[in-house]
Amino acid sequence: MTVYLVGAGPGDPGLLTLRAARLLATADVVIHDRLVHPEVLAHARPHARLIYVGKEGGGASTSQDEINNALVQHARLGRTVVRLKGGDPFLFGRGGEEALALEAAGVPYEVVPGVTSGVAGPAAAGIPVTHRGVATSVTFATAQLAQGEPDWAHLAGAQTLVLFMAGKNTAAVLEKLIHAGLPPSTPAAVVESATWEHQRVTQGTAGTLGALVT
Repeated sequence: MTVYLVGAGPGDPGLLTLRAARLLATADVVIHDRLVHPEVLAHARPHARLIYVGKEGGGASTSQDEINNALVQHARLGRTVVRLKGGDPFLFGRGGEEALALEAAGVPYEVVPGVTSGVAGPAAAGIPVTHRGVATSVTFATAQLAQGEPDWAHLAGAQTLVLFMAGKNTAAVLEKLIHAGLPPSTPAAVVESATWEHQRVTQGTAGTLGALVT
């Protein structure tokens, strides 16, 4: 009755870890997100139950409480459960919330790290997040403004800044960063659907990129 919180990687099924593939091949239940590639799900054993709990902005979604309850209920029925999450479970994946829910319910769990899109996305676009003599640190942040305003001055001072889930907020976020001190001439890029077959990269500067992706 163990629950495995598994990172599926950024999209490309070739970036799934061996540990994740082996767990999928033995799981009774796979509870998966929207951003999991279909070829990754193909690793599940033939009679496993696949449960979709994806979230999409402006569309139907499964609440976090419902997901937590499903993990606990299936585990208590004696099933091996893989909670398959895009990227890494603990980097903007709400894996921490799920781990806390499982711990509170007394359900054993294990976290299986995944390749995060925060590193894989830029790499797929040919952009290193650190580079000797240029950037010795990288900062990860969410661009979902509904979750609260971050410390813009802190983010504007990052050597390399990787923003998750920018989407339609890209122009607004860049404007706030520039207002907080980020030079408009700073090189910037948007990587959409990173590592997927339909990946799209748009490059510009902090001052021009917002208009290029709207």
